[in-house]
Amino acid sequence: MSFYALLILAFGMSMDAFAASIGKGAALYRPPLREALRTGIIFGVVEAITPVIGWGIGLAASQYVLRWDHWIAFALLMLLGVRMVVEGIKKDGQEPVNAPRRHGFWLLVTTAIATSLDAMAVGVGLAFLEVNIVTTALLIGLATTIMATTGMLLGRFLGAAMGKWAEVMGGVVLIGIGCTILLEHLAVFA
Repeated sequence: MSFYALLILAFGMSMDAFAASIGKGAALYRPPLREALRTGIIFGVVEAITPVIGWGIGLAASQYVLRWDHWIAFALLMLLGVRMVVEGIKKDGQEPVNAPRRHGFWLLVTTAIATSLDAMAVGVGLAFLEVNIVTTALLIGLATTIMATTGMLLGRFLGAAMGKWAEVMGGVVLIGIGCTILLEHLAVFA
């Protein structure tokens, strides 16, 4: 693959993280740049690791991974999305000041894993191509860090403008991403 193809792949892989981070930024009360960078780095590191894992698995047993990755991503994104919707609805009448200023580390890691399972599937496919997996993983991680940080900052402004409904919409976006992953996979095998 050419460098430009890898770059397009990297930014394509980061779109789920971008959408999820908008919701995460909207759920917080004025998240500072430090929190946006923290979120971006967590998403980027996870997104860089998963294609390497997928690449390794692809060398060993690709047919088993491809059968289940979409179901795992769907379940995780549904759970996280429903949680965000419920939390957003619970905030009825609360002042924005009561919103947290940062997300827990494990919540961010779980969200990052859920949005990066497609990168693992791509890694499985990359095992059959002549690509430098380290360079590819680093590009995907960097692109995701940039996109997730940008998403958090964008979410900050959406959260301030939309109030509690920003978190609800963020949850709906995660549910939508999960459904899209599942439907795309089922359509391929239909």
